[in-house]
This record gives sequence, C-alpha cells and structure tokens, in this order.
Amino acid sequence: MARAAELTGPEVRRLNRLSLPPALLLVPAGLFLVVFFLVPYLNMVRMSFLTKAPGAAFSHVLTVENYLRVLQDAFYWRVIARTFWLAGLTTLLTLVLGYPLAYTIARAAGPRRPLLLMLLLAPLLVGAVVRSYGWMIWLGRMGLINQALRALGWGEAELMYNTLGILIGLVHVYLPFMVLAIASSLEQIPADVELAARSLGASPWRAFWRVTWPLSLPGVFSGAMLVFVLALSAYVIPILLGGNNVLVMPMLIVQMLLDAFHWPLGSAMAMVLFGLASLVLWLYVKAMNRALRWIPR
Repeated sequence: MARAAELTGPEVRRLNRLSLPPALLLVPAGLFLVVFFLVPYLNMVRMSFLTKAPGAAFSHVLTVENYLRVLQDAFYWRVIARTFWLAGLTTLLTLVLGYPLAYTIARAAGPRRPLLLMLLLAPLLVGAVVRSYGWMIWLGRMGLINQALRALGWGEAELMYNTLGILIGLVHVYLPFMVLAIASSLEQIPADVELAARSLGASPWRAFWRVTWPLSLPGVFSGAMLVFVLALSAYVIPILLGGNNVLVMPMLIVQMLLDAFHWPLGSAMAMVLFGLASLVLWLYVKAMNRALRWIPR
C-alpha cells in the first residue's frame, strides 16, 4: 500500500498539469466583486458628478456642485457627525455587553457551548425588520414597558423615536457579530496561560488584564470594525425605531434618491459617507496594527 501511495516523477507532472492554477480559482470571486461591487460604485461616482434635470433624475452635464453642496452645508455635517457617533457608541456598547458573553462561550464545556451558540445565533434567523417591529412592541408608547410603568404609577418613558431606541435596536442586531469575533479569538488562548498567571501570584482580575485581554485584542479589533461598518450603514433600524426625529446619513441618502428624486446629490452624499468611512477605517487599521505589535505571541 505504501508503494501504491508513492507517485513517480511523470505522474506528479501529469497531476500538476491537470490541477487548476491558483489564479484561476480567484476568477469567480473576482467576477462577483467586479459585477456587484466595483461597477455599481463606479456608476455612483459617475452619477455624483452629473446634474439634476427638470423632469428627470439627471442630465449628462458634469459638475462638482453636488459635492460642494454637501461639504459646505453645516446640516449635512451634523447628520454625518450623528451617524458616526451612533456607530461608535453602538460599537462600544456591543463590546461591553459582548465580551463577557464571548468569554463564557469560549470557556464553556460540554453541552453548554452549543446551547449558548444556538441562543446567540438564533436571532440572526430573523430579519432586522421583524426584530425592529418586535422592539416597537416593547418600546412604544403603548408598548409593554410603558404599560408596566403606568401600572406602577411611574408615568411613561420615551423609549422610541429617539437615540435610545435606535441604540437598543442596533446593539441587539449587531451584538452576535461582536461576540463571534471575540469568542473565536478567545478560543485560541490556552486555558493554561491564565492558570500559569494565577500560579505566579496574579489575581483573577490582574491575570485577565495582563494576559487574556491583550491576547484577545485581534478579535476585539475585528469585531469592532465589523460592527462599526454595519451600524454606520444601517437604514432599517434608524427609520423604524427613530422615525424622522433622528436623521442619519443612510436615511438622508434614501430620501434624496427616492423622495426628492435627486440622484446626483444622493450619489454625492453616499460617496462622501464612503470616503469618510474609508478614512476612519484606514486610521483604525493603522492604529490596530501598531497595537498588535505589542501583543506577546
């Protein structure tokens, strides 16, 4: 059997000729990115330099007026700042709530771990629209929480159509992504490392901050970046739980494209948001790579 498993030189060369080159394997993914990512973005860039035509979505007259209108108007900058602030706060809250859960999942043994993973991933089977309507039942003026508050004589609480309602929805929807990223990183840390730190006299809290937390930073960084991008581009949750009281850039872009039917200006707003998000992510990745150099391997 060992002899049958051995391949001669001609057989190896024949197998190499029959195998696909690595570059060819990238063709399907490359075509997908070109058709569904690169081409639409290039079309949006082209659209952002066109002008609005009377009775039509655009005319083929090039201009930079759309970008000047967005960049020189303080209203748009306030909406952009609110969008980034909500995305950053959502990222921070998912990190604070998700890290203990990720640690529990990573250290769970036996049937507890599949059960915890099932409970974590089950909400992903339901769309963001359905989950937002679920929160409306809880947070609305006639929702379950306010009914309980009125029954206790505590009046009503404004839980929806404001920043609080949007944050609750965003954290609930994007928490699993943060947990999965951190849990995958924590699973790579041997439990013996923490025990070694404890045996050398470190308290549980000190062992966590000096050993576990630094080694889990790759998962923290990747989860934070994923949640930030998703929260920055969220549309359904802000419009359902925030209404028109809390305006963010995705809502403004959709209104400009569909309601005002101003495709060039809406495209320019989208490109400004994309450019600012790319700049923030580039700075974040540079800071992340610098921080990861100090993590012990």
